[in-house]
Amino acid sequence: MGFDIDISGRAGERRIAFQCRDDGGLVALAGPSGVGKSSVLNMVAGLLRPERGHIRIGGQTLFDSFARIDLSSARRRAGYVFQDRRLFPHMRVRANLMYGRREGALVTFDEVLAFLGIGHLLDRWPATLSGGETQRVAIGRALLSAPDFLLLDEPLSSLDPPRKAEIQEAIDQIRSRIALPILYVTHDAAEAERLSAQIVVMG
Repeated sequence: MGFDIDISGRAGERRIAFQCRDDGGLVALAGPSGVGKSSVLNMVAGLLRPERGHIRIGGQTLFDSFARIDLSSARRRAGYVFQDRRLFPHMRVRANLMYGRREGALVTFDEVLAFLGIGHLLDRWPATLSGGETQRVAIGRALLSAPDFLLLDEPLSSLDPPRKAEIQEAIDQIRSRIALPILYVTHDAAEAERLSAQIVVMG
């Protein structure tokens, strides 16, 4: 079971509507900056409340305005990788990865290190990492929180082509090894096509 989402609401003065159904793969929200893609992720994560509609992921209802269901963000179990990565600057990579780690993750700590290729970074400070390294650590931290689904906000933004290829490979590995539903924001439709995603264009 994947995504069954039909929501509308506001973020500031902007009116936002989003609808998709998917059996459990990767759904890409594509469109230019400012159309509300990140706000949709925040609605799914429980950080922003829609005015109406429903959010069902993996067969579980997270939000339903008619049934008055609105799970807290903590109970939604989203693995959220924000556009600005948000690693803790005062904690080394190992501590960043361990922060929020929960039992029940579908991959072990060592497996995350291996398929994301970040084992050699454990004793580094976030300020010393490249953009691609930072993004891989952020994805690893999200996976270790035992999420039911992943939210990736512009994961390839501000990366050069080799680093973009690293992150695309990491996402491919997640899809093949773990099979978590992924909601993925991008402004680049070609990027979504490369990942064989179902594309929902917001305009």
